[in-house]
Amino acid sequence: MPDKPSTRAKFKRIILKLSGEALAGKDGDPIGSAILADLSRQVKEIRRLGVQIGIVIGGGNIFRGLSGEKNGVDRTTGDYMGMLATVINGLALQNAMEKAGVPTRVMTAIEMKNVAEPFIRRRAVRHMEKGLVVIFVAGTGNPYFSTDTTAALRASEMNAQIIMKATKVDGVYDADPMTNKNAKKFSTITFSEALQRRLKVMDSTAFSLCMDNHMPILVFDLFKKDNIKNAVLGKKVGTLISN
Repeated sequence: MPDKPSTRAKFKRIILKLSGEALAGKDGDPIGSAILADLSRQVKEIRRLGVQIGIVIGGGNIFRGLSGEKNGVDRTTGDYMGMLATVINGLALQNAMEKAGVPTRVMTAIEMKNVAEPFIRRRAVRHMEKGLVVIFVAGTGNPYFSTDTTAALRASEMNAQIIMKATKVDGVYDADPMTNKNAKKFSTITFSEALQRRLKVMDSTAFSLCMDNHMPILVFDLFKKDNIKNAVLGKKVGTLISN
């Protein structure tokens, strides 16, 4: 029996971008079990709708290369440390999802065969076609590239329809809503407008990749109840950036 229109997914294949900070627990734990459990629940629900899911995860809750540089860590070394932090987060997320009954594969851009599969594009696509959730870790495998850039790259490689960037704010504003009460939220905006207004949606490399490859980005609040599912269903959530 087909799904009702109200519960039919708008997208067949997505890349969900999660920051490492989003995994941090309220008690100061860098990886919160309650947050992992809720993420797993939401991913399980959208998987049931037939959505193919790839997840790119950051490592900022454990270590960030740019922050390390400020503390005397060589930038290249710091970036590799940050990549390894994403592996820790990816394994934690995999563990939580499989406890929830969601089959996953962790694929890494830095080979570590005893921990995760090496990233091979065709294999990743095949995993997604089989209904497995693929968690992409270790960034692009190269220093000086952010996990936003990884999301843009993997989305293009996987032929995803959209990048869903889950953040701590409910969209893109013309000013910082934390400091400016009059900040205006955009429901939709073009890549060109975002560039002209110098809105910090993603870093410039990631943003250029998305713009050049016509990859829309949806920025939304991860912590609003069922927001991932609502975004997949095409409801009015966050801010959509597109051509």
